[in-house]
Amino acid sequence: MSEKLEYTNIFESITEDPTVAADLQFRSDLLMTLIDILETKGWKQAEIAQALDIPQPRVSELLRGKISLFSSDRLIGYLAKLGYRLRPSMTGDKTVICAVEVKRDVA
Repeated sequence: MSEKLEYTNIFESITEDPTVAADLQFRSDLLMTLIDILETKGWKQAEIAQALDIPQPRVSELLRGKISLFSSDRLIGYLAKLGYRLRPSMTGDKTVICAVEVKRDVA
């Protein structure tokens, strides 16, 4: 009988370093949030490139989820350019949450 592997973070399956796995999961979460925001806005790639001040090929990489090409800092910066910020906090039961808040309305 083979042993069944279980992961709470899928990136744990590709690295034994929990720090690397946590960073990959965080960047993945940021990237998916950013993509959701951009899809909600209904912008074309040229509009996204202008809003984020990046070349169109970089937009394509972003929308295709090329996580290895984007640092956490870069993704947080993109959210900021769109008028969003991350707001980590701890609840009364000591659960850490991270909300994405709208700082200002950006067209």
